[in-house]
Amino acid sequence: MTQLKVTQTRSEAGCKQNQRDTLRSLGLKRVGHSVVKDDRPEFRGMINTVSHLVTVEEVD
Repeated sequence: MTQLKVTQTRSEAGCKQNQRDTLRSLGLKRVGHSVVKDDRPEFRGMINTVSHLVTVEEVD
């Protein structure tokens, strides 16, 4: 299964509460922090919610 490396590139300061909660649910804690998640619809939806705050790469 393909995996996605999600890296937080921008601060959550000034964002809506649901976007902050989404970053925490993804496991991101600070700018520059990365996590690897499975490529599943649930995670794609979370990434779409905070797409302006993160970058995404495919990892094998």
